[in-house]
Amino acid sequence: MKIGFVGLGAMGQGMVGQLLQSGHAVKVWNRSPGPVEQAIEQGAEAAKSARAVAESCELMVSMLPDDHVIHKVLVESKALDALPKGGLHVNMATVSPGFARGMAALHRRLGSHYLAAPVLGRPDVAAAGKLNIVVAGVPEVRERATPVLETLGQKTWPVGDEPERANVVKIAANFMLATAIESMGEASALTRAYGIGADTFLEIVTNTLFAAPAYQGYGKMIREASYTPAGMKMTWGLKDIGLALQASQEERVPLPFAGVLRDSLLDALACGDGDKDWSAMAETTARRAKLDER
Repeated sequence: MKIGFVGLGAMGQGMVGQLLQSGHAVKVWNRSPGPVEQAIEQGAEAAKSARAVAESCELMVSMLPDDHVIHKVLVESKALDALPKGGLHVNMATVSPGFARGMAALHRRLGSHYLAAPVLGRPDVAAAGKLNIVVAGVPEVRERATPVLETLGQKTWPVGDEPERANVVKIAANFMLATAIESMGEASALTRAYGIGADTFLEIVTNTLFAAPAYQGYGKMIREASYTPAGMKMTWGLKDIGLALQASQEERVPLPFAGVLRDSLLDALACGDGDKDWSAMAETTARRAKLDER
């Protein structure tokens, strides 16, 4: 299958690698040239623009940071206008529900198809082809995308026909991850104040009460203070919590803890931690408690 891929960030690079290894012909474009050169070395073909990608593929995948960038790269540039009639655009980024609805409507007007397919997993998981992919779109469109999605992930989770449903699932999942990180940071700060190291405390709870991948993975990062390179930058975490608050306001669903997470992330960014992994929220709690001064 001729596949176009727009957006070769930390996630996109691994995903393109998987597609190439599976024998797909992949044409790529990225806003910065470095990742494109790496993809070419793996066997991809470079395009001069996002529009050039769209006009030459059967299926286009995009993995761009947020609503604003996607709108600029794909909508303002008229890249989506270049999709062949009946062409398929699979958006694997985390976007707002309203943006997903707008994208679906735009594709209908242009005579193309839109599928929301945000992913659960970090860059190393993407590079291994082990992502979990949440999919929403009409059944025939989901079926067309299946060969690509099966290459990129270990399991696909369909959640309905309306694309925004997939994005709400991803936003809610990231809200839960942020909650887990914040709670581990706060709890380990409390134990540290009483002379019990975060390493000891988190080793106990992540092997007993919270023996789950999210707690174990992020718990290990907090224990080791291993926050770079970031799999999920603090700035991206703030974006996703903002999406959760936006979605909650739209449907009048109170998310009181989302406000706490937003403030913790803003605190971290104000202290210059925006490029660290969002597990570094644990440092924000320790800083507020002035643990290093005790």
